[in-house]
Amino acid sequence: MVLLAFAESIQLFPDGTLFIHIALILLMIWILNRTFFRPINRVIESRERQKGGQGSEAEAIMSDASGKQAKYNKELLSARSEGYELIEKERSAAVTTRQEKITVAKSETAELLTTEKQRIQHQATEAKASLAQEAEVMAEKITGNILKA
Repeated sequence: MVLLAFAESIQLFPDGTLFIHIALILLMIWILNRTFFRPINRVIESRERQKGGQGSEAEAIMSDASGKQAKYNKELLSARSEGYELIEKERSAAVTTRQEKITVAKSETAELLTTEKQRIQHQATEAKASLAQEAEVMAEKITGNILKA
């Protein structure tokens, strides 16, 4: 019931009290600026003057340090890139050398294989000729033995 009593006093449209509220807020801002914010800002400014601008010096040192760090990172990245390029160059040279050695070894092996095949074929031909000659000699002996008997 108490709630219903207050419900009748709620207004949806502003009246003259709105201007009073705005005036009070502006008066409060003016009083706070005079009594609180301006003295605090003066104290902060005087402290900055007493430090002699050391805050800006620290900022300069920090910006210099970040610049040097960026330069270091850039040079480190460049050195790594050069190292990787050198490694890749050496690797490709090693692969080329390896491939050349493999090609030479294959050609030497093919030559040796051809030479050995020819040698074996020559030995086979000589062995056949020798066997044929021995077969004739044996045939003559066998024929001679059979005819004597």
